[in-house]
Amino acid sequence: MDIVSSIICLLFFSTLFSYYLSKKQNKKYKGRLKLPPGSMGWPYLGETLQLYSKDPNIFFSNKQKRYGEIFKTHILGCPCVMLASSEAARFVLVTHAHLFKPTYPKSKEKMIGPSALFFHQGDYHNHLRKLVQSSLSLELLRKLIPGIEAIAISTLESWTSGQVINTFQGLKKFAFEVGILAIFGHLEKKQREELKENYCIIDKGYNSFPTNIPGTAYHKALQARKRLKKILSEILSERKEKKLLEKDLLGHLLNFIDEKGQTLTEDEISDNIIGVLFAAQDTTASTITWILKYLNDDQKLLEAVKAEQKAIYMENDEGKRPLTWAQTRNMPFTYKVILESLRMSSIVSFTFREAVVDMEYNGYLIPKGWKVMPLFRNIHHNPEYFNEPQNFDSHRFEVAPKPNTYMPFGNGAHSCPGNELAKLEMMIFIHRLVTKLRWKVVGTQNLVEYSPFPVPQHGLPARFWKESDNEEITI
Repeated sequence: MDIVSSIICLLFFSTLFSYYLSKKQNKKYKGRLKLPPGSMGWPYLGETLQLYSKDPNIFFSNKQKRYGEIFKTHILGCPCVMLASSEAARFVLVTHAHLFKPTYPKSKEKMIGPSALFFHQGDYHNHLRKLVQSSLSLELLRKLIPGIEAIAISTLESWTSGQVINTFQGLKKFAFEVGILAIFGHLEKKQREELKENYCIIDKGYNSFPTNIPGTAYHKALQARKRLKKILSEILSERKEKKLLEKDLLGHLLNFIDEKGQTLTEDEISDNIIGVLFAAQDTTASTITWILKYLNDDQKLLEAVKAEQKAIYMENDEGKRPLTWAQTRNMPFTYKVILESLRMSSIVSFTFREAVVDMEYNGYLIPKGWKVMPLFRNIHHNPEYFNEPQNFDSHRFEVAPKPNTYMPFGNGAHSCPGNELAKLEMMIFIHRLVTKLRWKVVGTQNLVEYSPFPVPQHGLPARFWKESDNEEITI
């Protein structure tokens, strides 16, 4: 039997078993509280094929129009309850968060590492979250500005060769370098390159079908994960040997001691470093890619951002002096553009939780073991919360949105602890981009692809050239 046949058989029997369990659960709850409205799709497969045969956002919005703000479905082998209201998202992520545990496919947990903070609840999660937050405090972010700006300058310089640039892929490299800076501070070039090489292999295998057969992307990723662990072990040993008391994330992880006198194990430190890299790279890169698209599509918007940034550029002797912390905190229009880009693109369209007990919400049953998915994109594009949500409006954030309607970084105890770093990266990159370069997108960019986060088709291919160049590069 060849590999393809084996995969098909595995899919068939796993979906058959999950479908049997969901039917058994439906019978169990018959006569009690009713399940939310919705369709469980085809026998065995549920609605997974429908989800992946179209834009996932259209799939979810069509469901909401038909069934309302709470509905059921069956995808990826799991019975699910979808929640598309701000009140429901708050119920799951904030007020009753202890009844909904974070849940990820085992293959992805294995790739990152089971000790990563976003796989946990309780004391361990709280300790790790505080460590990440303290390593990214405003005081320490201030010290990262020169390093982030240097990475932005280097990235943009590499884009001006006249070649067509895959903007998203280029920004992934930028975000990765910033992540390395925040985690390790200074890191030798050889170690940085080894980390990047193996991380890229893991990144390619992360969303592949989890078949651990030699030659598959998943198998290659698992092998790279072992090499990455070894590299991190060497870095940890060096840091311990030199007894450096750095205030970067690695320093916070190494110096942690809980109330019982326990420190973090090497595996726990490694898993959380890899987890932070995963959390920091694709989401930030995707958002900046969308910002470039929105600026490219609206010249008035671009000119307004450029005017604000040019004033700061001239303050700094035409960019010869670096940005200051005060300047990054005083970019009001650019900041509103970032906030609106986060709403429009909704990079993290939903999050997965799992009900740990049977419970009732709005008269419906949410059974124990079912996946529960607050739909951030549906909430961000709800006209009850945002007027004409399909339109980019840089002025809508002049008034704060209603509570729990704007959640680009999640909500509650598992919201992104690195959101201030992400926004700082965006502001610094935009400053250097619009004051030093011009660009033109290649081809039409009206389609979206998922990798797994939404990005403009083909990663927004574009040509970039220096602002000082007299002639525009022809496409």
